[in-house]
Amino acid sequence: MKAIYIATVCAALAIASPARTADITPLTPDAKQVESSSGWTFTVAPYFWAAGISGDTAQFGLPEVHMDADFSDLLSNLDFAFMAAGEARYDRFSIFGDVIYTKLGADASTPAGILADSVDVTSKTFAGLLGVGYSVLESPSGHLDIVGGIRVWSVDTTIGFNGGLLDGVEGDDGDTWVDGIAGFRGNYFFTPEIYMTGWGLVGAGGADIDWDVALALGYKFNETVSAVAGYRALGVNYSNDGFVFDAVQQGPIVGLAIHF
Repeated sequence: MKAIYIATVCAALAIASPARTADITPLTPDAKQVESSSGWTFTVAPYFWAAGISGDTAQFGLPEVHMDADFSDLLSNLDFAFMAAGEARYDRFSIFGDVIYTKLGADASTPAGILADSVDVTSKTFAGLLGVGYSVLESPSGHLDIVGGIRVWSVDTTIGFNGGLLDGVEGDDGDTWVDGIAGFRGNYFFTPEIYMTGWGLVGAGGADIDWDVALALGYKFNETVSAVAGYRALGVNYSNDGFVFDAVQQGPIVGLAIHF
């Protein structure tokens, strides 16, 4: 039971790792950019989200457990993370995406060591967002877009037993779902270099609700590079056939945007 509890918490932490999320494209300011000869502008933005998590989760047919972990708890179990967003923009229209992948690992010894000497837990999480937007308000100082899209989640947790009667036995649990989302995103330049950016999104589908809000302050070094720092909160409530993830993730976020 202790090993399976670790697995459920580890899976939850994977989703809440600094990789989740999605909708980072507002961190890529498009106001006052130099357009290409075709009229398109493109932005690529690696980012980092130091999020903690609170909520409830359940896996492997066990009752729900409450989780409450800060970012340091996540970082101690993080094996690998990749986070990046991108946007293509033409006139008032935009296409944006966000790709997140995390891998968390943990291990624990078992009492007495009869069934197993130790247990290894690996949790992998993928979250991908693809959306489109249209500027309903636009000026030389900024813009406000109405947006819509889909977000795909995939979570997989594996438990492996070492030694004892269960040596070599593995168990796997996870799920994949898709949510439709809609909302607003935009930015406003106070000066040619300093701007504010943010977004608010909400949706549902596989999940009962999927929401995401953020606000950040940015600095544009030149026409090619910008940087932002702010705060983001994301909530999702998903359950299916014994798999439950009902949580709120929040924490500071920083990003670097490269325009071309």
